[in-house]
Amino acid sequence: MSWLTCYRRLNHRYEHNPRNYLAFLGLAAALCCYKRLARLTT
Repeated sequence: MSWLTCYRRLNHRYEHNPRNYLAFLGLAAALCCYKRLARLTT
């Protein structure tokens, strides 16, 4: 969860619709994994 704190929309829950919040959460997790994978392969 600490990796997701750099994403502003997830720090404070701006989205009132839970489906939108979960979509942003999934997107942030995917971006974190992608950045980590890119860093490990270079």
